[in-house]
Amino acid sequence: MTKLAQAIRTRRRSLGMTLGTLAKQAACSKAYLSAIENQRLDNPPSPAVLKRLEKALSMTGGQLLQLANWQRTPGPVKADFQRLAQSHRKMLHALQRTLDDDTVDLDALYRNGELDRLIEQAAGNIEALQPISVQVPLINNVAAGYPTDFTDLEYPARVADEYLSCPDLTDPDAFAARVVGDSMLPDYREGDVIVFSPQRAPTQGSDCFVRLMPDHHTTFKRVFFEDDQRVRLQPLNPSFVAQTIALQQVSGMYPAVYRMQKLT
Repeated sequence: MTKLAQAIRTRRRSLGMTLGTLAKQAACSKAYLSAIENQRLDNPPSPAVLKRLEKALSMTGGQLLQLANWQRTPGPVKADFQRLAQSHRKMLHALQRTLDDDTVDLDALYRNGELDRLIEQAAGNIEALQPISVQVPLINNVAAGYPTDFTDLEYPARVADEYLSCPDLTDPDAFAARVVGDSMLPDYREGDVIVFSPQRAPTQGSDCFVRLMPDHHTTFKRVFFEDDQRVRLQPLNPSFVAQTIALQQVSGMYPAVYRMQKLT
């Protein structure tokens, strides 16, 4: 996490802040902040911690999150992106040199199609840099039954051993979890992998990963907002009963956007 650690330390020192001062303003421990700056953590801090650090350091919103997301990106994806970026820079430099060369007859290049070819090559490299899919970390299990403990208490989870490729998904905080239990039958079976997007707001009747306070229990349910104060967590399996809880007990509600199911 060299870039993330350096960004935090450099900004803190430029403001003349001590570790203790920044830790207090960001609502984290001094020891934890020291571990971040000295790269003693295997994984980047959670988005919540990074947002507090950005605010305390008066940094542009999302700057530290972007560095953390890049840190979480799998090595092969980073290598592909850097290769394409280098190719893109070369193409732009070639086009710029052509346009800046006073000896080049741009009208002739236009007539013979060479100028269009250079522009199309540069544009093609730009398109290649656009992500075809997001690499989503498969982080844990989510109970399709009654709420159970979730081991990764800080969202999103750490760098995962397994990643999923999801086309048309641009949420950098997206994560996946395997279904455990049968309360969401028949739509979801145990072992199905569900991808959740924190960027998307839950709507009436959406299937969501729900994190409950105060013990960080989680469950996978269809959600219905009873009013401004309460939400009903509805299982699809009629053998299970619904739960209606206060919205203040919910610390996270992330809609499902993909289902990956093994066919038998």
